[in-house]
Amino acid sequence: MTRDRRRADLAPPAAVVPGSLGILGGTFDPIHLAHLAVAEEVRELLGLERIRFVPAGRPVHRPIPPVASAEDRLAMVEAAIAGNPAFESSRAEVDRPGPSYAVDTLEEFAAEERAAGREPDLTFILSAEAYAGLPAWREPARILELCRMAVVPRPDARPSDPSAVAALIPGADRRTILLDGPSLAVSGSMIRARLAAGRSIRYLVPAAVAAYIDDHSLYADNPRRNPTP
Repeated sequence: MTRDRRRADLAPPAAVVPGSLGILGGTFDPIHLAHLAVAEEVRELLGLERIRFVPAGRPVHRPIPPVASAEDRLAMVEAAIAGNPAFESSRAEVDRPGPSYAVDTLEEFAAEERAAGREPDLTFILSAEAYAGLPAWREPARILELCRMAVVPRPDARPSDPSAVAALIPGADRRTILLDGPSLAVSGSMIRARLAAGRSIRYLVPAAVAAYIDDHSLYADNPRRNPTP
């Protein structure tokens, strides 16, 4: 009985909204299964037609630069999303010179949508931790004009508080959707630490990503030369 009730409480996928685009940015150093699970959950619950993965070229809010190159991180993203027709990748921040700012990327994608004859319907996917820092981003009010925010939880972060963000960016709460999950305790730093210790990364990254790491000797401080799953 309990199991049946849990099944009944699970929302069915939303109807797909033609032209809708979800945007998931990050360093993807490397991309892992939590990234993919989050993207699929947001796609289903919000009825997004496409999810675009955007590896950062030079991330502004990360004090330590990514370990892998932008080209390698993009290649790992492309390997990870192969086979899902709703997922796509973007070189926007890899090719753009200078630091990677979300507002520039959103402006570019909105212009692309208009050029294709569609009114932009953009959803920016980010963690609760990143959302709390939104007021410090470049042109946060403009960001919220360009897209809505889909905020997913992180196991190590406080729950999102749209009213606190709205106190600094008026109207932010009306452009924010809080999702319950998934909340998977997997991170790029965890993957890199396991490789450095010679540990397996099986079931933490797609097999194609593990193979790419091994073939290209990424994160090469691993004494076992990046074992494949």
